[in-house]
Amino acid sequence: MTKARLMQGNQACAEGALAAGVRFFGGYPITPSTEVAEILAEKLPALGGKFIQMEDEIASMGAVCGAALTGVKALTATSGPGFSLKQELIGYASIAEIPVVIVNVQRLGPSTGKPTSPGQGDVMQARWGSHGDRGVIALSPASVRECFDVTVKAVNFSEKFRTPVVLLLDEVIGHMRERVELPEPDEIEIIDRKLPAVPPSEYQAYKPEADGIPPMAAFGSGYYYHVTGLVHNYLGQPTQANDLTAELIERLHTKIDNAKEELTLYTEHYLDDAEVLVVSYGGSARAAIAAVKAAREQGIKAGLLKLITIWPFPGDVVKQAAAKVKKVIVPEMNYGQLAGEIERYVGQDKVVSVTRVDGELFKPEEILAPIVTAVGGAK
Repeated sequence: MTKARLMQGNQACAEGALAAGVRFFGGYPITPSTEVAEILAEKLPALGGKFIQMEDEIASMGAVCGAALTGVKALTATSGPGFSLKQELIGYASIAEIPVVIVNVQRLGPSTGKPTSPGQGDVMQARWGSHGDRGVIALSPASVRECFDVTVKAVNFSEKFRTPVVLLLDEVIGHMRERVELPEPDEIEIIDRKLPAVPPSEYQAYKPEADGIPPMAAFGSGYYYHVTGLVHNYLGQPTQANDLTAELIERLHTKIDNAKEELTLYTEHYLDDAEVLVVSYGGSARAAIAAVKAAREQGIKAGLLKLITIWPFPGDVVKQAAAKVKKVIVPEMNYGQLAGEIERYVGQDKVVSVTRVDGELFKPEEILAPIVTAVGGAK
């Protein structure tokens, strides 16, 4: 029988990583993500895993890339300034197709900002932080239980699609505590990376299968191949060939785009008859659902689309949910980063961006007010 537990979001994230099979953590402590490192430092050795505190965030990202190449599921955790430092090696992991998970417990920025205050200012950095074009997977939980479940998903997606995955928590979600009942181990879906089905002499580390994803051999298992941040051929050797360049860069996108339905995670609340739609994610979604319920009590038909998958952006889901409503309210603890993306799918005139950038979580009435205005203005 599953036992109820009082658990912090960062703790649930660490527990989710362990449940998904993560056995290596390389990181550097930074508020408000440090609990993820502290918990894994204690628990990984007991499971035969390794914890290494690196000298900085750049080295941390390099460490998890190296560990992942040996066949181990690897994860690192940081916050905004550290996430910035990791970007070059996140790009490296993307082109070298190294499966790693980067937990970013966001805080108010830029720079050092307010280290103990919540923010959601890294949404676009998760998509565009490293230079060049690549497909991106980024997920954002809104509760302690979701921290566990979505961390498992992040590890699974990373392994399946052979790509880095960003997990966007925020300080509120990372540090809040809730009563949770975690699933039993046999109830958790675990996905491992594809291994080569050919002998070492025939192995080409970057030759994709039909799904666009190459099998991945572990270093030390008898398979040898070259890993580089340069554009490379199927053997991993650098190349200047235009056709191979285009094929590689396109595949970094299509292997994710083709699986968009599988990758798109979200929940719907009161959408059947909604006249006003709220689209939210992470910590902001907690105030958003309270605002929607308050609107319903006033006779206003409001609904919530709570996004868990931020990238690849679930444009079709947003477009369908917004098709019959008068306005789309987008509350974010930033200056409107996802609102602009939503405008691309539903039109600028329909979107109302509601922002808070003072380091505090939304109050429900701050989201309720534009809901009421939208209904009044539309009549």
